[in-house]
Amino acid sequence: MRKVREVLRLRHALGVSERQIAVTVGISRSTVGEYLRRAAVIGITWPVPKGMDDGELERRLFTPPTFEEKPARPLPDWTQVHRELKRRSVTLLLLWEEYRAEHADGYGYSRFCDLYREWSETISPTMRQAHGPGEKLFVDFAGDRVPVFDAATGAQRLAHVFVAVLGASNYTFAEARWSEGLADWIAVHVNALRAIGGVPKAIVCDNLKSGVIATCRYEPGINRTYQELAEHYGTAILPTRPRKPRDKAKVEVAVQIVQRFVLARLRNQRFFSLDELNAAIREAIADLNAKIMRKLGVSRNELFAQIDKPALKTLPPTHYQYAEWKKCRVAPDYHVEIAGHYYSVPSRLIREELEARITDRTIEILHKGVRVASHARSAVPHRHTTIPEHMPSAHRRYAEWTPARIKREAAKIGPATIALVEAIMKAKPHPEQGFRACLGILRLARSYGSARIEAACQRGNDIGATTYGSIKSILQHGLDRAYANESPPDGPPIRHGNIRGTDYYH
Repeated sequence: MRKVREVLRLRHALGVSERQIAVTVGISRSTVGEYLRRAAVIGITWPVPKGMDDGELERRLFTPPTFEEKPARPLPDWTQVHRELKRRSVTLLLLWEEYRAEHADGYGYSRFCDLYREWSETISPTMRQAHGPGEKLFVDFAGDRVPVFDAATGAQRLAHVFVAVLGASNYTFAEARWSEGLADWIAVHVNALRAIGGVPKAIVCDNLKSGVIATCRYEPGINRTYQELAEHYGTAILPTRPRKPRDKAKVEVAVQIVQRFVLARLRNQRFFSLDELNAAIREAIADLNAKIMRKLGVSRNELFAQIDKPALKTLPPTHYQYAEWKKCRVAPDYHVEIAGHYYSVPSRLIREELEARITDRTIEILHKGVRVASHARSAVPHRHTTIPEHMPSAHRRYAEWTPARIKREAAKIGPATIALVEAIMKAKPHPEQGFRACLGILRLARSYGSARIEAACQRGNDIGATTYGSIKSILQHGLDRAYANESPPDGPPIRHGNIRGTDYYH
């Protein structure tokens, strides 16, 4: 359903073609068409009506069809159409009118044009790309890297240079980052859109692992964080075909220009921080965009102001906040593990697979597209963050107890009991587990009395048996008697040759 919603957004909010939607979402073009047709039948466009969750959308869209498939229509002779188009003043509209005059039940004009374009691509090994105003931003990392030196040790570290260029005006942006990882990949996109002051209709990227998680010519898979960035800015991601540099020839040329005009000029300079390097790159890029291009007689800045800038969409009020996504399964203790910390979810979701959206400050957990939990992010490893409402009713009773309260109750029995409950709470990783064992030991006093509980806890501490089961076993078998503070027997001690006495054991 997430892909269905993305198809509706790209089509109705951005006007993206079915072919581009298929590439962006990672599904076939026929599937895109099917989604749009089904949505049109029931009157759903974008945005999807409020209150309609994924389950309701799926139920309304994917009902059994009640119509019969229409018979196939006659195809034109595309070879003849292609030959006729080379003649002066012959257009596709004229050829379609002649086709419909011969076949009254033939294809409509728009479908006729689409079918011809599909056929013509099979015979043309290359295609010269035309880029409309504000249509595409091409992005890639340069092959050359720039050394940055540590001022104290002199150690060298190589910085990667990101390049972005607008298709129509060739307006160029460049920035150095320490890596090509997901966090840096998203950050340079945010900075690039901020630098050009608007949002293009689509972003064309290479099959970098940070952006494309599944490399496929027909159905590439886009990283969830990268897709979320596109949704935030209202644009589309168009990955190129693997090993097809012609698909992004614009940025390939821009990378070459940046390497020659910017990086080559900086080759003799020594940089001691990334900020220092980026300051030099920004200055060189400003000169590049202001330079007059020989073939056009104008600069990139002038073309950008005339062509691309008026066509760009307005930036949203806030910049995209970096977030990562992770799939996680709910453990039997109704917690999920994220970066070594455990966060609670409603106990009814035990064993379910959920999605977590992870930012610097928050953890959002979703089930089938619906948020079920939200936590402040914690950096403390191997600890639990639990919301009381997420607990089963049996666990909520124990949530009212605290370590201090348990110690106060143990103090009413004796110091050995305090030492035992402290040992139990330190040994248990989960708070409820430790509290439950301590409460069980305290409640044994109802059956055995405080004196025997204190003696059993003393024995348990001495032999390292610091569990509820061990204390209960000691009481059941009377092993606490030897630790009980019993009064000495009346009368003088018995003296006999066969009695060894206490001195024998020292």
